[in-house]
Amino acid sequence: QVQLVESGGGLVQPGGSLRLSCAASGSTFGIFYMGWYRQAPGKQRDLVAAIISGGSTNYADSVKGRFTISRDNAKNIVYLQMNSLKPEDTAVYYCNARKSVPPSDYWGQGTQVTVSS
Repeated sequence: QVQLVESGGGLVQPGGSLRLSCAASGSTFGIFYMGWYRQAPGKQRDLVAAIISGGSTNYADSVKGRFTISRDNAKNIVYLQMNSLKPEDTAVYYCNARKSVPPSDYWGQGTQVTVSS
């Protein structure tokens, strides 16, 4: 089992920045994918950014150029640096981790990000 704990959410004004962290613990060996997803009220959960083994990254078009995902492999932490935040970025942000052997998918409990003046 893998446990994921997110932190760093909060209330920020438009144009501001936040950095989310997701700490993985437990049976972390073999995690090949870590990602951030978000879900706004009444909407589906969507991919924000992901990073795979080797460092390749993928971003939703809506956050390209504003958000940066990174991973500290030694500490098993993945970060999401969010700059130039907009009200439409308001959502609960979830961390996701995947292993291939055996195929498994893990989620954190989520952290609220609210962008409002």
